[in-house]
Order: sequence, then structure tokens, then C-alpha cells
Amino acid sequence: MNPRKPIQTQARLDPRIWLLPSLIVLVWSGYEPKDTFTWLLEVAPVLIALPILLLTGRSFPLTSLAYGLLTLHGIILMIGGHYTYAEMPLFNWLRDSFDLARNHYDRLGHVAQGFIPAIVTREILLRTSPLKPGKWLFFLTTCVCLAISAFYEMIEWWVALGSGDEAVAFLATQGDVWDTQWDMFLALCGALCSQLLLGRWHDRQLAGINKGKS
Repeated sequence: MNPRKPIQTQARLDPRIWLLPSLIVLVWSGYEPKDTFTWLLEVAPVLIALPILLLTGRSFPLTSLAYGLLTLHGIILMIGGHYTYAEMPLFNWLRDSFDLARNHYDRLGHVAQGFIPAIVTREILLRTSPLKPGKWLFFLTTCVCLAISAFYEMIEWWVALGSGDEAVAFLATQGDVWDTQWDMFLALCGALCSQLLLGRWHDRQLAGINKGKS
């Protein structure tokens, strides 16, 4: 028996499987976006992550769960970049239909900012450190996600300082003075929910990779 078979049979672990939908949405997103400057800012994480995932796909393949979630996160970012987070049409309709105070696509984006990096962080920690599933892994994964969220808020601050009014669409505060705090709180909620809901599923996929390496 080939000891590496569990990795090889999981073709979906190859990041190229997720490349096509990502590229399709990227091309659509970049075609006549509402604001080109905002589009570049919002889509920058995707443009950085795609080459990294492709380059590491053979040497350090992630689980299919991680790749799938990263693809979903990229799509959320690219949709937000195309319309801007404050003017995503579906969430405009929800706002108007249910008499909401704002377009909540921005809120969804920040939940995803915690929910999806939690699985990726968890995977990297489990595969590159002595950590095992348990309270310390849960705590450190949550801390990393909060750090990512806080750093993103600092990036928004720096962009606002550097570009002035051009950063309004990127910030997407929609008049909420507590927008930064809400963003980080929702990322925290996303990170907690991700680990609680997907942790066991993630562990099963990681077990397949570890078995293939043995």
C-alpha cells in the first residue's frame, strides 16, 4: 500500500480545484466596479493569497475544508469590492424590506473575517506546533483572529489618513461611530462559532493528512 495514498486520493486538497471559481468571480468583480480604488483595497487580500496558496499547494496542502472556506471568503471580498460593502444590492433590498438601519453586508464580511481565518489558523498551529485540540488551541486561534481583525482596522485607519475622502467607501462605517468595535466583535463571534461548529470536522480531515504522512 502506498502510504501517501490518503493525500493523493483527496484531489480536492489541491488549491487548483478552487482556482476556477475564484478567477471567474475576480474577473467579474474587476469589470466596472463601483469604485476602482475601493476595489483594489478590498480585493488585495485575494490577490496576495492566491499565489501563496498555489505555490504551497504541493509542499503544504491544506484540508479541503480550509480551501473551501478560503474560496468563500475570497468571493465575499470580491463581491464587496465590486459593489462596495455599503451598497451590495441584495443587502440593500434586505435593509429596505425589513427597515434596517444599514446595509449589513459589511457585518457579514467581518463575521467571515473571524470564521474563516479560524480554521486556517487552527490548521497551521496543529500542523506546525506541539499544540493539540483543546483549550489552548482554541484560545490561541481566537487570539490570532482578533489580531487579524484589529490589524485590518489599523489598515483602514492608515488608508483613511492617507487618502481622505477616497477611503469612505472602503471604511463602510455608514455613520456608525461604533463600527470599528462592531467589526472586531463580529470577527470574534465568527472565530468562536467556526471552532465550535467545524472543529471536529476539521480534525477528521487533518487526521487523513497525518495518516498519509505516516
